[in-house]
Amino acid sequence: MKSQKCPDSQSSYSRRRFLRASQATVAALSAVPMLSTATEVLAATVSSGSAHEHPDYYDKLGVTKLINAAGTYTELTSAVMPPPVRAAVTQAALHPVHLEELQQKAGAYIAEKLKAEGCCISCGASSAITLATAASVMAANNCHPLDIPSLIGTPEFPKNEVVVQKIHRYEYDVAMQLCGIKIVDVVTLDDYEQALGLNTVMTNYFNAADAVGISREDWIAVAHNKGVPCHLDAAADMPPISNLWKYTGMGFDMVSFSGGKDIRGPQNAGLLLGKKEYTDLAQRNLCPADSVGRGMKVAKEQIVGMVAAVDWLLTQTDEGMEKESRERMAVIIGMVKDIPSVQTSIMVPELANHVPHLMINFDPDVIGASARELQVRLATAIPCIELNPHTGSTSPSQGVPAGPNALVVTTFLLNPGEEFIVGRQIRKVLKDPKSVGTYPPPRSSTAT
Repeated sequence: MKSQKCPDSQSSYSRRRFLRASQATVAALSAVPMLSTATEVLAATVSSGSAHEHPDYYDKLGVTKLINAAGTYTELTSAVMPPPVRAAVTQAALHPVHLEELQQKAGAYIAEKLKAEGCCISCGASSAITLATAASVMAANNCHPLDIPSLIGTPEFPKNEVVVQKIHRYEYDVAMQLCGIKIVDVVTLDDYEQALGLNTVMTNYFNAADAVGISREDWIAVAHNKGVPCHLDAAADMPPISNLWKYTGMGFDMVSFSGGKDIRGPQNAGLLLGKKEYTDLAQRNLCPADSVGRGMKVAKEQIVGMVAAVDWLLTQTDEGMEKESRERMAVIIGMVKDIPSVQTSIMVPELANHVPHLMINFDPDVIGASARELQVRLATAIPCIELNPHTGSTSPSQGVPAGPNALVVTTFLLNPGEEFIVGRQIRKVLKDPKSVGTYPPPRSSTAT
């Protein structure tokens, strides 16, 4: 944004703020005899503030906090960042840097860690899909980012087709269409071979689609035989951790992941991993460039947060994370197992959200309510507990079986100790469906 002169009232406000900050800094310097960097000074200043200067803004705004027993869903603000990631985000907020330099160096660092040629840090997986498409359009047409989308598909830059299996069409098609492309549907392998022509810029494969259709291996082989790059949408398809390099190793030229799901980075961040020629072109379309990605700004805090999340994730193991989930589920199972008609089991979807899901099946006639009714009861209780959206589902989806009479619970995003609260509340509504839980007591709100 262009700088503007502030009104006098804002200027005096800024001066007052400056004086308060200066006084706090002096106090911090007195408290810490030797601070070697400006970062340490600022950090001491922040930590020296009194409690009322750092309110809980969820409480101040009257926003309901929830316990996430559902999963990494965008509507529920996805994952909670682990402590090292939160610390890295806070640290990054203390200093301005050159955004483009940070993007390039952070991308190179993550690429090396995840065994890819290149990496572009996006503002979520949908943004990564847009940037992958823009990169493919540029590579095919030898055009400039500013030519996207207005000149794509014109006689000057005619290459604008993305080939997709009809069974892999989804709501994220729009992320590609932002680049001025048109989607060409295919059904069979023969359709696919015929569809790849002079105007094809990319293919898109939805990794977690309910139906596979053409195999990943055949999809890649046919496209590469025609010199067409392949993009894979694997947004929620980690764990296992090895998926972060499995698909680029398989031959996909670009792979998109959400950063705020199981990678446990900031919600508004994502990764486009793959061939450096494409991730570099993707970077050229990302803010601060004036291009299709201008509105997809990734702040310095989110970029550093993604680096820290990758570092944190690579210290974990799939076995360790699954063990933690199952131990939490054991707590919940122990609290509900004696309730009449209740049966429990644990399943793990094959691809998307490949984590343990606790299925609490029961007889609605015995309990006196349906699974969906109990789900609503838990979501409107205090505290608010959100169950997995497959609760009460009458049809299978993304690897989770139908469970019309089942509560579906995930525990991998719970904060320590929340499994006891979830277990108590589920037990309460199973024993008394009319109840509205009150454990712990309601919090006070300072919203005005």
